[in-house]
Amino acid sequence: MLRVVIDTNIFISAVLKPQSNPGLILNLVRGSRLVLILSPDILSEIERVLLYPGLRKMHGLEPKEITGYIENLKAFSKVVTPGRRLDVIEADPSDNIFLECAVEGRADFIISGDHHLKDLEMYQGIKIVAPAVFLKMV
Repeated sequence: MLRVVIDTNIFISAVLKPQSNPGLILNLVRGSRLVLILSPDILSEIERVLLYPGLRKMHGLEPKEITGYIENLKAFSKVVTPGRRLDVIEADPSDNIFLECAVEGRADFIISGDHHLKDLEMYQGIKIVAPAVFLKMV
């Protein structure tokens, strides 16, 4: 089974538009067709971003519901704690958490809409692709 790390922007898009490509990818995870790899840093970032006031107006979730969403993500994913920090993406160092998680979790893919990650195309044998590209591949 394919092991994937999903960038925060994909989770946010899936929350806002469940029928979008990001939503379809999360449905594959929930249906046990993909193994989702997460780290504590990624989970914290997803929660932090979902709590942004402007974004809360768009998705309408209360803080308790956001906490529930994060707990749900943990329930159907493999959470790994990366053993080392990477400094690969200098233009946006916060994106390195996805590489760290993917390496630690032996992921096959990182799925992202972020050009800092996608521009790498591959890191240590891990393919980095946009949601539409990933869906065409599977």
